[in-house]
Amino acid sequence: MTIQEMKEIKRQKGYSYAQIAELTGVPLGTVQKIFSGETQSPRYDTLLALERFFEGETYPGMVCEPATVYGAEKQQGEYTIEDYYALPDERRVELIDGVIYDMPAPSFNHQRIGGEIYRQIANYIHGNKGKCIPMMSPVDVRLDCDNKTMVQPDVLIVCDLDKVRRWGVMGAPDFVLEVLSPSTKRKDCIKKLEKYREAGVKEYWMIDPYKRKLIIYRFEEEIYPDVCGLEGKVPVGLYGNNLLIDLDIVSSIIMDYDEEEEDE
Repeated sequence: MTIQEMKEIKRQKGYSYAQIAELTGVPLGTVQKIFSGETQSPRYDTLLALERFFEGETYPGMVCEPATVYGAEKQQGEYTIEDYYALPDERRVELIDGVIYDMPAPSFNHQRIGGEIYRQIANYIHGNKGKCIPMMSPVDVRLDCDNKTMVQPDVLIVCDLDKVRRWGVMGAPDFVLEVLSPSTKRKDCIKKLEKYREAGVKEYWMIDPYKRKLIIYRFEEEIYPDVCGLEGKVPVGLYGNNLLIDLDIVSSIIMDYDEEEEDE
């Protein structure tokens, strides 16, 4: 069985990366890298474990719950906000243009980086009695105000308080930051980049903890992106040169792991 065939079964059945990892014994990081295409030549024993799972062999505690169990069968591209809310609470996903994307649990580095950026932003806004609201994931953002897209940025700033709802945010935030990971990098750098630009996000930051790089898109400027290392202080465009993010602090909290540790 090919990886592409496994991907199709995963899509049809609605399996999450976490389910596959738990039921096959393959580390979550390894599953993510195989299905994202980062690992091109998986080990034989890893492929064998995945093949047994996708060919229907029973595993202890296995629950086969298709994503379409909540209504009439749909294809990727046809899902709506109603389908998004119908999914089990423990299954974390994003909905983009009717396509459901599984979101594996964030890594230790991912959470620390997002939390530190949020802390610096929130401290500045609150310290200056600013009216904008900083938030961090998980928070639902109905980016296009339609019924086909719901995203969960890692960190965001909303300045138009009319967009704030009890359940989350209706419309584009002013500022968004995503922390890149192997399983989400392609989506964040391509799909969500374009969605954020089209929706009216003013500023989009991506932090790559593996390459220790910051990529900044200020969509109201003609020349972008800006790329820099995680060092020094970089201003958030919404606040000119007043709100400076200390990247030295961000870099200092990133812990280095070897590939085997990252997979576990």
